[in-house]
Amino acid sequence: MVHRVLFWSGFGIAVRFWQLGLEMRPFFNRGSLWAYPVFAGVGGSFGYWLQGVDERQTAMLEERKQAILDKRARKAARDAERAAA
Repeated sequence: MVHRVLFWSGFGIAVRFWQLGLEMRPFFNRGSLWAYPVFAGVGGSFGYWLQGVDERQTAMLEERKQAILDKRARKAARDAERAAA
């Protein structure tokens, strides 16, 4: 989880650099240094949210996979019964 939050925090900082580069403003202006933690925080928040989405989707997929495997096992048992009869 930490790697995803750190990646998106870094991405937020990179977006800030990109923004300042497009505006042709200095990267480390004393009056605008407050924006770097804001961009990193927003990016980190997105990464944390994305981790939760990933965990919920993985749990849902595992649940569906187990349901399908149970259904296949029941069908195989029925087919084995029919073949034996």
